[in-house]
Amino acid sequence: MSQTITFRPDEDAERALAVLTADGTAVSAAVRAALIDAARGRAQERLRAEAEALAADATDRAEAARVLRDMETLRAW
Repeated sequence: MSQTITFRPDEDAERALAVLTADGTAVSAAVRAALIDAARGRAQERLRAEAEALAADATDRAEAARVLRDMETLRAW
C-alpha cells in the first residue's frame, strides 16, 4: 500500500536532506531510509530500557539464577 506524504522541511531538515542526498540518492529513498532507521532506533531504545529494567529487578535476576542452576543439572556430560 503506497501513500504519498508531503512535509515542509525546516532549515535543519533541509540540511539533513542535503547530506542524505549528496551522493545522488533520491529524496524519497533518503526519507524512507531515515524513517526506517528512526523506527529501528526507537525499537532498540525500548529493548535497551526493558533490559536495563530487568537487570535492575532483583526478583527477576534471582529467578534467572534459579533457572540456570536447574538447567545445569540437565546438561550432558
